[in-house]
Amino acid sequence: MPIRLYNTLTRKKEIFKPLKKDRAGFYACGPTVYWYAHIGNFRTYIFEDILRRTLEYNGYKVKHIMNFTDVGHLTSDEDVGEDKMEKGAKRDGKTAAEIANFYIDAFKKDAKALNIKNPSVYARATAHIKEQIELVEILEEKGFTYKIYDGLYFDTTKLKDYGKLARLKEEGLKPGARVARVAGKKHQTDFALWKFTPAGVKRQQEWDSPWGRGFPGWHLECSAMSQKYLGEQFDIHGGAIDLIPIHHTNEIAQSEAAYGKIPARYWVHGEFLLIDGDKMSKSLGNLTKIDDLAKRFSPLAFRYLTLTAHYRSQMNLTWESLESAQTALNNLYQKIRDLNEVADPLVWRIKKINQKLNLSNKKTKEIFKKTEKYQEEFVEAINNDLDMPKALAVLWQAAGDQTLWPDAKKELMLNFDNVFGLGLASVQPVAIPLKVKKLAKEREILRQQKNWIKADMVRAKIEQEGWLIEDSPQGFRLVEKRIQI
Repeated sequence: MPIRLYNTLTRKKEIFKPLKKDRAGFYACGPTVYWYAHIGNFRTYIFEDILRRTLEYNGYKVKHIMNFTDVGHLTSDEDVGEDKMEKGAKRDGKTAAEIANFYIDAFKKDAKALNIKNPSVYARATAHIKEQIELVEILEEKGFTYKIYDGLYFDTTKLKDYGKLARLKEEGLKPGARVARVAGKKHQTDFALWKFTPAGVKRQQEWDSPWGRGFPGWHLECSAMSQKYLGEQFDIHGGAIDLIPIHHTNEIAQSEAAYGKIPARYWVHGEFLLIDGDKMSKSLGNLTKIDDLAKRFSPLAFRYLTLTAHYRSQMNLTWESLESAQTALNNLYQKIRDLNEVADPLVWRIKKINQKLNLSNKKTKEIFKKTEKYQEEFVEAINNDLDMPKALAVLWQAAGDQTLWPDAKKELMLNFDNVFGLGLASVQPVAIPLKVKKLAKEREILRQQKNWIKADMVRAKIEQEGWLIEDSPQGFRLVEKRIQI
């Protein structure tokens, strides 16, 4: 079953056809490392991780590149303002290199907590100044540049179909957006390739170039680094939707002008994460970090929550939705623990061998047919533009199917988790603390005595210890309130 991806460039779902058989070149825009990446950023990185896992699940060998912007990203997308790295260095009382290292380490720590796979290459902008200068030289030689007092600029009118990703000609520019505020800039969509260090100013990060001492424009790094690691054209470019109108549009322009071809054939973009209905912003004070969530929830509960909404739809996060996600994740972990107790790998292996040899009885064949159906439904969901909500529904249906053998059910769940990345294979048995066991027995005695008020008080104590108690006709069961793996 082919993978279908929504291509922002064509505004339609397309069958994924890689440039090289069974291989996929994938470039994803990473963070500007002047501060922590927040959970809105990480929604995008989780979606890109799901895309990579889906490709690998389908047998592709993925070369995944992610950049760290550690120079050149100004506080305005209009080539004016302070470099975010220089500004962050002043704020933290450190050098630009020191804060870059600090926030890169923080990003990697958060990504690990969310079970996001490391890319094949983490590429830092400051480590690729040579490649960026060489790219500008190509653009200059081909007549796409002009020089003004503050830098070297790309002339967007020299490219016939500039803005095709964002449909700028069809949709027009929003009033007040992308106004040419730099004196001498010829057109409002022109953008800086190389910015000069102002006279009398000493920047922490600046380099000599054929045009003067300065630093690269923000868009330059992705074109230079994607070309170095993936070639002049590669398969997929990912990012958040806010990168479409300027950053990705300009990245396409300079790459196409230099190399004669659009850099990526498929452009995939994730929608925003809202908090209580509002977009995250410093002015609203709702920029939430992974560490903030981790005080109350497992980071993987946030990962689970992102799977409940399609990556191309806005997702609204509330504390209640995170509570529900944590509960659902706990239930999955508990199901795996329960299956681990009753599964018999040896018997399951024999049944699979008999099935291959066509020696199975009618009931066994029906079980294998049902597992194959779940497998097909899962692949259909993930290959349909990463339909994770539907794929999750298939997981829960299989997990609750009482007709499946424990081993078959466990194998399906672990197999699906190669895409979900929820850590099901790492779930281990847990020892219930003696204090919690005693409280649970005390509560059971109070319930037998019909002393409901005191029984509820003991239940509250159990929850304070990080455990939940579930009652059933067969008795009670203790479950961790927040299962860690």
